[in-house]
Amino acid sequence: MPRLLSKHQTAEMVGFHPEHVMRLARQGHFPKPIKTGDHQKCAVRFIADEIDAWLAQRIAARELQGGAA
Repeated sequence: MPRLLSKHQTAEMVGFHPEHVMRLARQGHFPKPIKTGDHQKCAVRFIADEIDAWLAQRIAARELQGGAA
């Protein structure tokens, strides 16, 4: 079973505000969360492996550019 992260855990992991994480996900620039219920305002969770992969892509892109962003 995949490890799930809350919006706040995810935001802390990547160094963004939780609402910025959600904005990026809506825009397709960040992994999409999964809903934990059927209601519109139910809690969401992010799959930790997808967040790790997103971070790895960002690190690889920085290294291709020749240093820190």
